[in-house]
Amino acid sequence: MAGESVALVVALDIGGTFTDLVAFDLDNGRITEAKSSTTPYDLSVGIRKTLEKSGLPIPKLDTFVHGSTVAINTAIERTGAKTALIVTQGTRDVYQIGRGNRPESYNFYFKRAEPYVHRRNTYEVVERLNAAGDVLVALDSNSAATAVQSVKVQDAEAVAVCCLHSWANPDHETRIGEVIDRELPSVFQSLSHDILREYREYERTSTTVLNAYVGPRVSRYLADLEKLLSELGFDGRLLIMQSNGGTMSPATAMRLPIATMESGPVGGIIAGAEVMRDLGISNVIAFDMGGTTAKVSLVRHSEPTIAQGYFVGGEASGHPVMYPVVDIVEVGAGGGSIAWIDEVGGLKVGPRSAGGHPGPVCYGQGGTEPTVTDANLVLGRLGADRFLGGEMPLDVEAAREAIKRKIADPLGLSIEAAAHGIIRIAIAEMSLAVQSVSIGRGHDPRDFAMVAFGGAGPLHAAEIARELHIPRLVIPRVPGHFSALGMLLSDLRHDYVRTYYKPLKSCDFEALQQIFAEMRAEGETLLQSEGAAVADVAVQLYLDMRYSGQEFPIQTPVEPEWLHTSDREALRRAFDREHNQRFGHQAESEQVEVVNCRLTARGRRPRVSFPPIAQHRTESPPTLRQIIVSDPASRLPCPAHERDMLVPGQIIEGPACIVEYASTTILFEGDRLTVLPTGELMIEISGAAS
Repeated sequence: MAGESVALVVALDIGGTFTDLVAFDLDNGRITEAKSSTTPYDLSVGIRKTLEKSGLPIPKLDTFVHGSTVAINTAIERTGAKTALIVTQGTRDVYQIGRGNRPESYNFYFKRAEPYVHRRNTYEVVERLNAAGDVLVALDSNSAATAVQSVKVQDAEAVAVCCLHSWANPDHETRIGEVIDRELPSVFQSLSHDILREYREYERTSTTVLNAYVGPRVSRYLADLEKLLSELGFDGRLLIMQSNGGTMSPATAMRLPIATMESGPVGGIIAGAEVMRDLGISNVIAFDMGGTTAKVSLVRHSEPTIAQGYFVGGEASGHPVMYPVVDIVEVGAGGGSIAWIDEVGGLKVGPRSAGGHPGPVCYGQGGTEPTVTDANLVLGRLGADRFLGGEMPLDVEAAREAIKRKIADPLGLSIEAAAHGIIRIAIAEMSLAVQSVSIGRGHDPRDFAMVAFGGAGPLHAAEIARELHIPRLVIPRVPGHFSALGMLLSDLRHDYVRTYYKPLKSCDFEALQQIFAEMRAEGETLLQSEGAAVADVAVQLYLDMRYSGQEFPIQTPVEPEWLHTSDREALRRAFDREHNQRFGHQAESEQVEVVNCRLTARGRRPRVSFPPIAQHRTESPPTLRQIIVSDPASRLPCPAHERDMLVPGQIIEGPACIVEYASTTILFEGDRLTVLPTGELMIEISGAAS
């Protein structure tokens, strides 16, 4: 570790099983990595332990980037603040009713999402705007004061305000917020127009309520984090990871905690896009398998796919959040996912996980249920004495006994066959997730390369790639800490939206330019307050468009000159291309409508780039490991290479394994690995091109 450097940037990612840290010296490219078990009972314990384990000179750190699952866990576990909701008179039941659709038509046990704010804690205010933002009923000050007094009597910790059509005119919401500031200064306040200037009342209300619900806990957590780092001597720049793949200041995160809901997983997707861009590969399937879940995302033209909304708790019965997020499909198939037998004797894997505590049986921390990690250990794919570089020896016999008792004996299988079955089921589940982001969205996976990371990603990626005929697989450097690395690669970023609903043929381009100018000014001001230099600020413009009669629009990138020259044809062609890519057809004769204006403002941060690996290394002879590769009845003597000893240009033929500090890569028969000069492992998958 370069002890005297002042160019150290650090990222710390709290996952469901492990807390990962990556430090990068901007002066010499030196990397430090550390990992310890996540401590869900008190996350600061795991943070402190990981920092101590890294040996970093905390007072000399320049930047500290952090991502965690505090917000999403608060929402899912329903441990947030007691929250009240203030709405326009006559709309008290919008949040309770939600949408009338039934996503699972034939599920007799289907239940609607339980609201985070009950009807009895929802208060109406006399006021009304129309969809253009014109005042139909002026705000009644006495009514607003009565509603705020009711919130006070309720003893709420947070209050959400969502007035009808406030996306078009925020004046009434702003004035209600002023009353709350005056009467309830200690209550966390969430005004819908501060979060989302977009139509769809239910989704906007749900997003605002969730922001208020998780706000107090996230704010306390971030304040405690700042205090902890200060006690350790850190006085550099603290940044918080967002769901959209960007970073922001703690002050912004405390105001918009909804933006941190999915902050943990997105770092790896950002890093995958950047690393593959450097390798000249622009279309990528990013695969991340950790201890609790496996996550998949599509990267096109070196840009991660961004969704403008998602559901907390699942699409069928979850709560909608209309906030930008890196589009990730997640399945409950991680290293800690528990294998079990259902009521009809079928073998299942996940979604329940052993997590970091007690963890898989082989961890020796009290776990009793067999997991994917236990199965890999039994098959020899994990080395019992090499886990986390030997820091955490694994108990093979305990894993064998758990699989025998819970899976093998009930199904009449050998322990090895049962372990192999666990892995095959996990592979099938993860392959379906890859299909959903590729084939399910009009993309052929054979046209993409896969980048695999997470502690367990490289262990399973070759099998998934073969299943879907993905020809190339890349294992990046530090795959077990890759999500943390992605946080170091993430720019400051903020996304803005304004609903502007007009047929394209009658759009007022001066009005569009005015909307974009206002959003740009807001973004630039916020980025500069967070430390971005004026020269490092860049913006991208989008219009949400659709064919007349469609329900949902498609986000379409636009060039500023198209707006300046009122080029409707250019906008039309851009939308037709996007529609054709998404759905395989376009309708040139149909009228096109503009629905929303969107703007992404970025503040570029210094680039983290790995130096080439040492050219003077001497190839180290591998050890042999007995591994069950394909046939559970036989073990093959496979070479186990130390990744730190691989040399540029070295070629390894499968079956084999590559061992490093926090991950293991498995090659199968016919796979061919090449060590790239930059240190990545490029694997040509046998049979994938067929």
